[in-house]
Amino acid sequence: METIDVTAYVVTDDFFGQAYIDADEERDEPEPHRYMHGGFRDTDTRFSFCSPRAERYQGRLYQPLEGANAGHEHVNSGPLGLVTGGLEMAFRLGGYTVESNMGHKGDVMDPKAGPDPTIYGFRAAAECARFSKHVAAQVYGAPPQYSYVFGGSGGARRSPQCLQYAPGVWDAALPFMGDAMVSEHGDFSLLKGGGSNFTAMFNVQRLLGAKIADVVDALAPGGSDDPFAGLDTHQREELNNLYRLGYPRGDEFMIAQPMGQIWLWASIADSLQAQGPEYFEAFWTKPGYVGHDQPSAVQNDLIDVAATVVRTLTAKDLLDDPSVGGPEFDQIRSLASIFAGMQDMWDMPMAIELNHIPSGHRMGAGIRITSGEAAGRQLYCLNGVGNVFLCDGGGEASNRRFRGVVAGDTVRFDNRPFLAYCYYYYYYYRHHVIPFTEWEFLTLDGQPIYPQHPLAEMSPFMGVHYSGKFEGKLMWVHHTHDASLWPPQGLGYKGAVERVYGVEGAKEKFRIRWTANAEHVPPFMAASQPGRANNTWLINYQPVIEQCLVDLAAWVEQGMEPAGSAFEYRDGKITLPATAADRGGIQAVVTATANGAARVEVRAGEQVTLAMQAELPPGAGTIIGVSWDFDGSGTYPESSKVDGTASKVELSVTHRFNEPGTYFATVLVESHREGDVNATARRIPNLAAARVVVS
Repeated sequence: METIDVTAYVVTDDFFGQAYIDADEERDEPEPHRYMHGGFRDTDTRFSFCSPRAERYQGRLYQPLEGANAGHEHVNSGPLGLVTGGLEMAFRLGGYTVESNMGHKGDVMDPKAGPDPTIYGFRAAAECARFSKHVAAQVYGAPPQYSYVFGGSGGARRSPQCLQYAPGVWDAALPFMGDAMVSEHGDFSLLKGGGSNFTAMFNVQRLLGAKIADVVDALAPGGSDDPFAGLDTHQREELNNLYRLGYPRGDEFMIAQPMGQIWLWASIADSLQAQGPEYFEAFWTKPGYVGHDQPSAVQNDLIDVAATVVRTLTAKDLLDDPSVGGPEFDQIRSLASIFAGMQDMWDMPMAIELNHIPSGHRMGAGIRITSGEAAGRQLYCLNGVGNVFLCDGGGEASNRRFRGVVAGDTVRFDNRPFLAYCYYYYYYYRHHVIPFTEWEFLTLDGQPIYPQHPLAEMSPFMGVHYSGKFEGKLMWVHHTHDASLWPPQGLGYKGAVERVYGVEGAKEKFRIRWTANAEHVPPFMAASQPGRANNTWLINYQPVIEQCLVDLAAWVEQGMEPAGSAFEYRDGKITLPATAADRGGIQAVVTATANGAARVEVRAGEQVTLAMQAELPPGAGTIIGVSWDFDGSGTYPESSKVDGTASKVELSVTHRFNEPGTYFATVLVESHREGDVNATARRIPNLAAARVVVS
């Protein structure tokens, strides 16, 4: 293994000092490859390169971008590679990988860059990619012929910026689950927004409480289709506004189990309060604000107490300690696993147990350490069960969490800022109207209905605005059941590209694909609702992302135009056509019935006929797998035989439900572009369910 010559590399962006490599070794897992780690002098920018053996390499660079705020260079090659595809996917696709911490370590800004969003949005990623090509020329004898940047969530926020503002570095981008922050090309100002639509979601969660279960049931297969039944006027209004702002129908369970949304609050809570302290004070003290005028609206949820630390818990503790092993801790465990996997923080104290916290609204509450080594550190509750609280914060607080905290230390537990934030929508989704499609119902003739107030600035780690002007190709993938980046967010970049190039010109550069029944994370990373595993109503979208990368490469390298997806947008809702031919995309359209209907009522032991139909759009391949789950366990114990030759199948099975209860009998359908029934990758899933009520 020859030593890489770094001295011959000259940076393109003079913000960065000389490149260096501080680790260079052969690794065997997940398959033999060369691993290199390094950075750029005088900056916090770090990178890792993973290069497969020459016989696997086909001249491609793949650069996955981390979600959330980024700040780490080992996400794709670590546990969260299950989401981004990991090294296995990149090696299968004939590429080496480039990972960058996007110019900052954890949640702390580079002292040299300060709050410059261009460094964190695209410049650090671009310089890492350029240097990787210099390295690849020495490893393989030539730089890569083609380069692709992709990422989900925060990675989708940044990957279009990379294509827009670093021409010549990448040939194409594949953002999945991005947002709609659009402005003129060259607008490098800080983004503004502060998670304004999430305030509506948090308030619906708070107002509905246990009634969320009724809303979930109404919109589940065979339900009443009336989510408003049993709600009072205020609850109906707030739920309606949540839907109009774009919250995905059919994903209501995630209102009760927020993930990325509550992380965003924790990461920006200090900044929001610093930028607008007058609101957080006025909410409780001045006429015209709910906390002052209608204290009964928040009184039962209010907690503001001193407490004592019983113990801290690491991510490992949360997974292994039987005292936090009950199903009520599922969401805490899921979130802890995500953070630990992203940031290699398995031994970091992420959660805290306090001696006693009275009843009230736990999620979002602030926990300030008031004694001991960590005194003054401010964190916020991502999820709380009993007296156990999983927390995060902004800046150095996020990097340290509960390090230095010991039993006997004291804290202040205060949810006043979060309760005010829940009502921030009166000064956000009404008084901070953003020029997105889903906000139009708050305007008349283009003018906001309510008086407007300045938007809070977002973290510079999110980079800069989209413009829609770029070289190369871009395929945008968005999900119909994403509770973090709601479906209408998928329209923003499409509109931006069409404004720059026109509708016809945009077709030469841009595609949008919808993934039905996919959330912001794969099912195994989120908690399930009682009695129904979430992989019986949500799919793992990673195979879709891999197939889209294959199609993107074919578009760039061979000129093969990829299929897009048709859709309709109305009242905050994305609706996909009912037939495969009309819908397009790459998933099968699947339907399921029980005794010929969406809902059937039977007696225990009575035989039920479950039927399914699935059809693929033209060019999407054939169906290679059909599996059935009867009891909501998500185990899919029964399979129907298919040979991989048909693009349309109609099958049925019979089953007896011996115990009373409500069951969602689910069919999972997998397809493959080449019809390989033994394929281990790119098995494109979709599903459907029918309700069986057994008495």
